[in-house]
Amino acid sequence: MKRDNSQQTSVLIVDDEEVVRLSHARVLSNPWCRVETAGNGAEALRALERESFDVVLLDLRMPEMSGLEVLRLIKERWPESEVVVITGYASIETAKEAVRLGAYDYLAKPLDPDQVITATHGAVRQKRWTLHLEPPDTVVRSGTSRSEARLLSN
Repeated sequence: MKRDNSQQTSVLIVDDEEVVRLSHARVLSNPWCRVETAGNGAEALRALERESFDVVLLDLRMPEMSGLEVLRLIKERWPESEVVVITGYASIETAKEAVRLGAYDYLAKPLDPDQVITATHGAVRQKRWTLHLEPPDTVVRSGTSRSEARLLSN
């Protein structure tokens, strides 16, 4: 059975570490999710100019352009995209700033596959709810387990 691409969730993974990009992409890739990657903020912005993404998984510390700077630009230009900030250098200050700038979630590395799936699923649900495509009681935050997220998606 062929899947209608308009029903696919689109995810952009932005991280300067290739192993992280590939790991997250491998975890999220399936017939219902289209995944692209970018190695820095400039690449991410170019990808967003070409097409819209439902969710952006965004590393905080990258060369040339910080994740917070990229987050600010995404929310200014593509406010319908939900952004999950991921960092190996978590702090209360950057978490507050990320949320203030519009991040859906803020996660500390290392992440296990379930955390990546759950955060992405929650961000998609939030986007659908915000766009009035789903009732508010279906929105899932990243604290939900994979089995709970699957249950809610049925």
